[in-house]
Amino acid sequence: MQIHTLDKAQLIHEVQLGSHLSHAVEGGRRADFALMLAMLSPDLLETTPLDAPPAEGKTESELRAYFELPPATPLSSTEHCYEHSARQAQAFHDSGLADVRLLSGLQPTALTYPPQGTKGMPEELYHNLSGHERRLLPPTETTRVPASPQDLYLSLLQAKRFAEMRLA
Repeated sequence: MQIHTLDKAQLIHEVQLGSHLSHAVEGGRRADFALMLAMLSPDLLETTPLDAPPAEGKTESELRAYFELPPATPLSSTEHCYEHSARQAQAFHDSGLADVRLLSGLQPTALTYPPQGTKGMPEELYHNLSGHERRLLPPTETTRVPASPQDLYLSLLQAKRFAEMRLA
């Protein structure tokens, strides 16, 4: 082989060698095998992955809509979970276990029911605190600001008047 033809071979990965590499191994031709391996590019950035990248999958909400599945079971309770569990209890007393299974499949209830009104603490810890310590805890529940459009106009007028009085 000539040197110039070896340089122009531009072998990057073993797939380009075809069956020659495996025939060299089967035939016991070590020199040919070593030459073919030496001709491969040592640069890892040039090698192309043989596995195709995974196709972009659909999101969970798209799959749920496609298969017409109900929403996922909530992990923690909401205000609606208590209503659903009350309906399930009533269905159990009225009709039995089959109706409860049907209701839990249609409207899944939460997996956990953490205590409410304990400011995010475990119930045992919260009830172990004294009243003074409970009062010092920061509120975790967000309180809505009582506002209405009528009050907004009045408060804007008052703010404008107070700003005028400060400037005068």
